[in-house]
Amino acid sequence: MTNLETAPAQEVCPAGHPGQGPCVQLWPSRNVPLGGVRNMTVSRTLPQRGLPTVGAWCFLDSFGPDRVAMSVLPHPHTGLQTVTWPLLGEVRHRDSVGSDVVVRPGQLNIMTAGRGISHSEFAVLPAGLHPNAPDGGAPLPLSRGLQLWVALPDAVRHRAPSFQQIVDLPVVATDGFRATVLVGEFAGRRSPAIMYSPIVGAEISASGAVELPLNPVFEHAILVLDGSAVIEGQTVDPGPLAFLGTGRESLRLEATPGTRFMLLGGEPFEEDILMWWNFVGRTHEEVEQAREDWEAQALLGDDDARAARFGLINGHGPDAGAEAGRIPAPPMPGVQLKPRTRNRAGE
Repeated sequence: MTNLETAPAQEVCPAGHPGQGPCVQLWPSRNVPLGGVRNMTVSRTLPQRGLPTVGAWCFLDSFGPDRVAMSVLPHPHTGLQTVTWPLLGEVRHRDSVGSDVVVRPGQLNIMTAGRGISHSEFAVLPAGLHPNAPDGGAPLPLSRGLQLWVALPDAVRHRAPSFQQIVDLPVVATDGFRATVLVGEFAGRRSPAIMYSPIVGAEISASGAVELPLNPVFEHAILVLDGSAVIEGQTVDPGPLAFLGTGRESLRLEATPGTRFMLLGGEPFEEDILMWWNFVGRTHEEVEQAREDWEAQALLGDDDARAARFGLINGHGPDAGAEAGRIPAPPMPGVQLKPRTRNRAGE
């Protein structure tokens, strides 16, 4: 899934959260309309002006439940990994490294953009249904999910693009909670997902009083999906991101029956990054060049486009008929994009 905003603001993401320590901070979500035929809206909790990253996690959108069929034409990415976690519905993913897969609830897609990749995403619908059918037709199935990005550290952010799908993720089951480990390690179980910085991501279902083991070196946050949880006297409902700081060896919480949440964490990301549209870079010039490369690719034929920076997606392209479209890049803002550094402890 892409950032479909037609006028995206720059997202300046300073490095790390040094000296934060344990805390419970609620960061409200904001609704972001993505437009399109059915005017899809997502709830965005990362990045925030005061909380640009949690570990290397730098972007978090949640969508649904809604009867809106995802229909995202080819678009580019650089310098990041996309993490797609569907909760309801199925999505077909195709990309310029040759992947063509359907991801279902409980399965994970990880796409590593590196120096540049393009991909498309379309909801898988029952036979006879069309995402743009006029009102009054058969209802579309419910869709719900999360789209997350992970910033690649400088040492690997220009690597070759790649894709990984994991259909059998490790699960931790105890009397108090059940956790599916998406990335990294949690409670002694490690995901096979290939990541490039110390990180963790898990979907957890809990009821009653539970204690979750955490890595004290990491900073953590949780996003409640269903139900509610009380952490250190603070009630956390679906919507805001609860940032928990660093230095915790465990997290005690009280969950109402049926509570489900995402646990995200990682070592504080010690690099300043600049996010604009679907690009994660370091300088204005780098982001501008990525945009120019994507726009120039629209003028190429199939063979040349396949060899260009962002590649060609099978089934899309100049000769692909109804799927020949692409998402053009928005115009660059009229100001120089500059990362700003985070105020360090003691400065």
